[in-house]
Amino acid sequence: LYDRLPVLPFFDLVRLHNTGAAFSLLADAAGWQNGFFTGDAVLVCGVLVWWFRQVPPGRVLVPLALTLVVGGAIGNLIDRLAYGYVVDFVLLYWRDWSYPAFNVADSAITVGVGLLLYDGLVLERRREVSASRAP
Repeated sequence: LYDRLPVLPFFDLVRLHNTGAAFSLLADAAGWQNGFFTGDAVLVCGVLVWWFRQVPPGRVLVPLALTLVVGGAIGNLIDRLAYGYVVDFVLLYWRDWSYPAFNVADSAITVGVGLLLYDGLVLERRREVSASRAP
């Protein structure tokens, strides 16, 4: 725990136990947060699976994004259920600055949310413009 293994000049492997959420939000709470984040993950996964089933045929990006988010949430949920915390191990830094440690599940969630934002903010406008030009 807390040992760092340098991999690159800006990347170390480290083992941290995160009882909170992203960026260790609520990690110092009295313990109630583990149940809260466990229930939250189950609820969010249920909603996202429902959303996945509502996606029109032919759309690829939204199902991919939802799969990444649900997969990441389930990965972190497994850690929480097994250990009572999430194991974070990727540490990115530059000189005196460092990004909060994270794991592969966090990366999947981040990429998935980014893809959802791209679809909703960019591709949806393109679809609307294409639909308005159709005869």
